[in-house]
Amino acid sequence: MIKINNPGERDIFDQWAFLGPKRKKALKKSWAEVFRLEVLPKLPAYDFSLLFSDRTGRPTKELFTVLGVILLQQMHDLTDEETVNQLSFNTQWHYALNISEESDSAKYMCPRTLWEMRDLVVRTGFEKCLFERVTAGLAKAFKVIASAQRLDSIHVKSNMRKIGRIGILASTIRKFLVNLKRHHSELYQNISDDLKKRYHSDKKDNCFGLIKPSDTTRKLQESADDLFHLINFFSTNADVCGMTTYKCMQRVLSEQCEIIEEEGSKIVLPRKPKEIPSDSLQNPSDEDASYSGHKGQGYQVQIMETYSETDDPEKKTLSLITHVELEQASCHDSAALIPAVEKASAIDMKPEKLLADSAYGSDENVKQAEIIKVEVISPAMGKEKTEGIVLSDFGFDAKGHVESCPAGHSPEKAKLKKEFFSQGFCSTTCSNCPMIEKCPVKKGSKHHYLRYSAKEMRLAKRRQNEKTDQFRDQYRWRAGVEATMSKLDRKTGIKKLRYRGFARVRLAVVLKALAINIFRAAAALSTPFFTILTTIFVFFKELFRIIIRFWYFCSPEPV
Repeated sequence: MIKINNPGERDIFDQWAFLGPKRKKALKKSWAEVFRLEVLPKLPAYDFSLLFSDRTGRPTKELFTVLGVILLQQMHDLTDEETVNQLSFNTQWHYALNISEESDSAKYMCPRTLWEMRDLVVRTGFEKCLFERVTAGLAKAFKVIASAQRLDSIHVKSNMRKIGRIGILASTIRKFLVNLKRHHSELYQNISDDLKKRYHSDKKDNCFGLIKPSDTTRKLQESADDLFHLINFFSTNADVCGMTTYKCMQRVLSEQCEIIEEEGSKIVLPRKPKEIPSDSLQNPSDEDASYSGHKGQGYQVQIMETYSETDDPEKKTLSLITHVELEQASCHDSAALIPAVEKASAIDMKPEKLLADSAYGSDENVKQAEIIKVEVISPAMGKEKTEGIVLSDFGFDAKGHVESCPAGHSPEKAKLKKEFFSQGFCSTTCSNCPMIEKCPVKKGSKHHYLRYSAKEMRLAKRRQNEKTDQFRDQYRWRAGVEATMSKLDRKTGIKKLRYRGFARVRLAVVLKALAINIFRAAAALSTPFFTILTTIFVFFKELFRIIIRFWYFCSPEPV
């Protein structure tokens, strides 16, 4: 059975009069006011209700309250127990969720219900719909201008311990032995006592926690041999091969070790650290986490937000996060730009100008962005040579041909074939030029030629633009996204999460990004301009409701 209360309904009497004018005024200036007015009605509770039956089963908790509580938990970075207590006793939460009655069914939710509802959101990926609906509603209510946006990524860690290579092998074997004993106890007895003592005993943590540096290589080889032995020992048993922990051992073996055949037998050798892929298993407790050589183990979150190109506080508009996407830490930023623009376009928040650092500014990204009419302002990837004359020292026309060299000479011949340019300079002039030894032109049969590709030309023109004051004035606004990353960490605790696994981590980061939008909207709502605007809006809304009710009760009954 489905239970939904319309959050747009208003009570005849003020249910919050008991707070007094000062506490009520403070409540209206907090995040709870914007949550009540703009967030709660936008929650996709009716879409969420399609996951339940309207005829069978026990009644659900009120679904607007359920989605609101799941959002508020990530917004305030609370545990399940803390979340249940806040829902039960926190007046600010009751006001935000529009709960005026005092019954347990309205203000109490057991931890198991919270866990099951959140798990349902995780399994269906419903947090994306929640983010898009609320963000689009806030953008419309506050008239957010999305033409200028900026993009960056932040590294987050799931609730897993950082372990080394020996720990990865040992933990993988230990988890397999625990599951084998639980589900196939008769097969567990066939394993040697020495192996079980090393990995599945009361002192298992001490076995690999007190290793001397001189014994590291020997212990790593020993763990690799044990892993290889267990995989071969149960390779013919279909039931064991279907176990998740057995597949995890196979994955670790392929990533951490290499198998070599010598004299008709197979031996296993640990790979060198540089040969291990960055998307390899980091901890058996979180198989989706990967590794970034720059930031370490965990995940990566792409964040895109709007911004105002003005230093005047009165002219600034509300800044909202328009796109949030969870990725593995091993993913490169260059693959995130076009998907970010496309997903922002889906909620009518497409940027016209996008600021990003050089990791996003590949030539391919800039070309694709131009096709969809988005200007990417980013430094060109890579570094130019610091010695001699480089291609960006030449002057180019609109078609990509050279207009003049650094010495001021124009080419006598220009040719374009497919994606390659060839510029022919006068051989006499070039031979007598004092910069000829540092110049990239090459002597030919009739001319001195400068040859370059279309990609090299585009990068050279971008590097020329980077030296202008106009580019510096535009690009300086990109640094503001770092403040957003800091606020995500300080306000919501996004860098260290309580969850493991890609789906659960995605739920947390998406809702925490939405929480920042709510906090920003609350800050904007408390300004004098928005306070007056909201008062006028509420006045006319209530007046219209009274007129409709009066007309309904006074209208004659149909014959």
